[in-house]
Amino acid sequence: MSLPARADLDLVCLDAGNTLVGMQHELLVGLLAEEGIVATPAALERAEARARPAISRRLETGGSSEAGETATFQVCSILAGIGVPAGEAAERAPGLARRIRAALPSRRLWTRVLPGVPEALGALRAGGLRLMVVSNSDGTVDALLRDLGLRALVDGVIDSRVVGVEKPDPGIWRHVLALEGTPGSRAVHVGDLHAVDVIGARAAGLHAVLLDPFDDWGETDCPRVPDLGALARRLLDAGA
Repeated sequence: MSLPARADLDLVCLDAGNTLVGMQHELLVGLLAEEGIVATPAALERAEARARPAISRRLETGGSSEAGETATFQVCSILAGIGVPAGEAAERAPGLARRIRAALPSRRLWTRVLPGVPEALGALRAGGLRLMVVSNSDGTVDALLRDLGLRALVDGVIDSRVVGVEKPDPGIWRHVLALEGTPGSRAVHVGDLHAVDVIGARAAGLHAVLLDPFDDWGETDCPRVPDLGALARRLLDAGA
């Protein structure tokens, strides 16, 4: 499926996790090693991405991407993805999810700026687009982006904990559109979970793009790009 034309857009809304920043998998490697589980950063990155379609399907029936049970399901899926037997993964996932949350809060774990992100943000803004981060988070995403040098590259940050509504509730995008004075038809949202980012953004009238770095999603009802750099190139090249 094709992206909207650059001439038809004024605003790009961006998820934060797995769109602008990723997990420091080295920290997870160390924590898992303390539990007797051997993994590499590359294996964890691949397993986490592979788990996203299953997480999305689970969230389609309700629940929050920030809930403890979602974190447990994610950890279980990642463990299975690195070769832990399914039964053992299910047994160990709840305790590991709790330990990860306690030992690695978001401002420590989500500190890897994804490749090409600063350049892509700069190119999108230079192309005349407004950029707003729209993230399900714990109230710290603005500070996190400041710590990482990304906050100055976007025009605003909407954190679900701060505004009191989280994706996929279309109210979070309606809040952004009202702030920007932009109709949904002239905005696009990009994120990594179909049930959270695509379905929610479309319900608010935005265009939506799914990030799929390893081609894990197969056929979808929306455009897919591997990373933010690819999105910027496709939008701006089409505009040219």
